[in-house]
Amino acid sequence: MYVLLKLFSKLPIKFIQQLAKKVGHSLYITNSSARRTTRQNINIAFPHLNEEEKENLTLSSLQSQCMTYAESIKIWGSSTQFSIDQIRNVYGLDIFLEALKNPNGTLAAVPHFGTWELMNSWVNQHTAPVIMYKPNKNKELDKFVLESRERLNATLVPTDESGVRSIFKHLKQGGFAAILPDHVPQESGGIYSPFFSKNTLTSTLFSKLATKTQCSVIGMYCLRREDLDGFDIYLKTLSQDILSKDTQVSVDTLNHEIEQIILSAPEQYLWGYKRFRKTI
Repeated sequence: MYVLLKLFSKLPIKFIQQLAKKVGHSLYITNSSARRTTRQNINIAFPHLNEEEKENLTLSSLQSQCMTYAESIKIWGSSTQFSIDQIRNVYGLDIFLEALKNPNGTLAAVPHFGTWELMNSWVNQHTAPVIMYKPNKNKELDKFVLESRERLNATLVPTDESGVRSIFKHLKQGGFAAILPDHVPQESGGIYSPFFSKNTLTSTLFSKLATKTQCSVIGMYCLRREDLDGFDIYLKTLSQDILSKDTQVSVDTLNHEIEQIILSAPEQYLWGYKRFRKTI
């Protein structure tokens, strides 16, 4: 598998994207489990859409999800300069640079949206981040991803209490860290909060780190351009209510901010992830 991933990553990115779009179309017409999960999530998030609109969004989402996975392989197997060369525009650079001045650090919310792997190389031009990393069960894939991560000026920490402590310490020293805020946590690590109007189990990690450190909080995402000619990075100031001592207020605000980010290009969100697996 390692050799195949290496070979795949050497293919031109536009060829990879077109191939991935065809795979996404295949997942759609075969009524795959990925299609069913994507459609179920879209039904929950966009009840106001008619059936045709939901089907169109399901298809474009499946194609985008496949492109995201394929693009990630290309990014992991390529140089950091390759990633930087794919970036056409950076919107909100001043927001990012100003946030980095905070002596209490900067915490970025990076949802499962667009092609988030591409941002690692760009961030490393400006700061040395701490990144949480959960080893993949597939050892060859894990080796392939780690080789990419180790090229970066980043510190990898485990997704456990020791990793959280490392991020906390890094923020207190004025450092930068990024967290995926929209995964489904264990019950002990989350609370229920509205997400697209559905009370959904949501991680409290981002909120707790932000509250304890009073760091800068920003949103970061990277979107694929419609013509497939590169990518654009977006940086957004998040509401200061995320710094609230009231965890419910903080998490509710964060979920609302993530919703607004997703609505900028809903087809590029990872709707195949069972985000609504635990709801009340």
